[in-house]
Amino acid sequence: MPQVIVLLAAGAGLLLARKWFKTAQDRVAADLREARDAMAEHQRRESLGTKLEQDPATGIYRPQQSDLS
Repeated sequence: MPQVIVLLAAGAGLLLARKWFKTAQDRVAADLREARDAMAEHQRRESLGTKLEQDPATGIYRPQQSDLS
């Protein structure tokens, strides 16, 4: 009879461990998905090109001139 109780306790422990592991796995997957989405958004914003500045004389927006001359 004690063997059955030990087996039931071990089975219950395994089920609880599996539930905890699945919860942790889902949390990590959600964090990775959020990080992947943030990186994709950052890359999308960077790929839009250079910033624009308004020409005071004409009011037209043009690409910002770099001072690398």
